[in-house]
Amino acid sequence: MRARIEWSRTLQGKYFNFLGYFFSIYCVWKIFISTVNIVFDRVGKVDPITKTFDILVNWFGFEVDVTLWSQQISFIVVGIIVFTSTRGLLLTMSKFFIWISSSKSSNIIVLFFSQIMGMYFMSMVVLMRMNMPAEYRAIITSVLGDLQFNFYHRWFDVMFLVSASLTLGLLYLAHKREVEQADQRAS
Repeated sequence: MRARIEWSRTLQGKYFNFLGYFFSIYCVWKIFISTVNIVFDRVGKVDPITKTFDILVNWFGFEVDVTLWSQQISFIVVGIIVFTSTRGLLLTMSKFFIWISSSKSSNIIVLFFSQIMGMYFMSMVVLMRMNMPAEYRAIITSVLGDLQFNFYHRWFDVMFLVSASLTLGLLYLAHKREVEQADQRAS
């Protein structure tokens, strides 16, 4: 525990703490906006990065080209989210692959996981489309053709809220169990 506290005081630790806080706020915002989208049956037109950047620039009174910079920042954040999400899936799949593989089943499992990876990446591109500025959305729409994006965005919001609720519940139960075990050890 002491080593973690000391590491958090380093430049790298501060950087990761900042990213942790940033993405925690982003996640809370995503939960809120997904709830609004489901309750009012709407699809967001402006991505949250552009909206936040516009509010901050107007609030502080900076003279900045909001359209140019919000596109760049939005694209970088979306790239980070897609990269880390895909990386997390690959790490989880590799652990699962090692757990279930045998000499006879390895080829089938590799094909199965490559199919899952392809579907996952495409779904990330489709679903992250809503976090991109309108110009980039148009490019993805033209590449993927006539998909019912509103259906997928709504379905994503529903699945996101279900998984976020389950994750919060499981984290609460794990924390509660940890506290109870600490109390038992203390007494």
